[in-house]
Amino acid sequence: MTFRSLRFPSALAALLAALPVLAFAQADPVPEDAEKAVADKLNLQFANGIAAVVEEKVITVDDIRREIAPLLPQVQRESRNEREFNEKINALQENIVQELVDRVLIVKEFYKDEKKKVPASFVDNQIAEIIATQFDGDRSKFLAYLRGRGISQKDYRKEVEEDMIYGYMRQQQRKSATTVSPVKIQIFYDENRERFYQEDAVKLRLIQLTRQEGESDDAVRARAAAVEAQIKAGASFVDIARLYSQDSRRTKGGDWGWQRKSDLRKEFAEVLFTLEKGQTADPIIMPEGAFILHVEDRKFAGILPIDEVREQIEKMLIQQYARQAQERWLEKLRRNGYVKHY
Repeated sequence: MTFRSLRFPSALAALLAALPVLAFAQADPVPEDAEKAVADKLNLQFANGIAAVVEEKVITVDDIRREIAPLLPQVQRESRNEREFNEKINALQENIVQELVDRVLIVKEFYKDEKKKVPASFVDNQIAEIIATQFDGDRSKFLAYLRGRGISQKDYRKEVEEDMIYGYMRQQQRKSATTVSPVKIQIFYDENRERFYQEDAVKLRLIQLTRQEGESDDAVRARAAAVEAQIKAGASFVDIARLYSQDSRRTKGGDWGWQRKSDLRKEFAEVLFTLEKGQTADPIIMPEGAFILHVEDRKFAGILPIDEVREQIEKMLIQQYARQAQERWLEKLRRNGYVKHY
């Protein structure tokens, strides 16, 4: 088990989720001891224990194992047989090696500017945080971990510093794409209008009166009718919901936000979508109790106007441009650096 913070968990988790799940008849089962299976595979593939050399840095089998180990339970859960397991491990291994290579190149790029340096206090604070959160504040556990890895405190300190540089440099690249012109937003909207189709939706407020033990439908209906009468007499639905509702949104005046027809129980949807904005339905009696539904607002099916999705498109394009800019930057570093894969 590794106590060290993973450098790229989200990217690898996304890769795991994207890997296809295939069916193979009569396939061998998923290995029970996943760590041993991966270790055997890596030792067989890299007989000298070296996966790659980047500049003066050697990427070892142990480096790969440390990164892949926390993801093995997920791989086991999502693999139905040994072949699927191996396919996912191969993809993860390739991704991890590339990330480790990129990390070395990015750190080298940082140090090209002799004026750049990570303040020692930043590294001290980060190590203190690691000891507090990953070793329960027990320095002896931390030192035992270093001994288990066969590295010195100085080596570990360098790792932490490089992790900080790696994160900082990647973040700076992501920030490089922060603005998108209105013209590009309009073009994206025009070319992807179907992505902004919305179903019928209502802004729902709800009052729930929970059925008491042994309470009949007539008794529940009578309680609901008394509450409904106050609303019909002009009382605010929000105030009445706060006073009487017994659901989790009581303090919010029964506000359940925007709900699509497909999101709702059939019994609710059939009633709600016959109402106009501002209307309240007659109480619906269910096994759980009575429900009084109110349509605070309505949206009708169709393509959302660009003004309603402009911010969403801008965020999407910023993320897209940031990924593209980062990949171009990494490709440049890879071309200009020394990288040898084994």
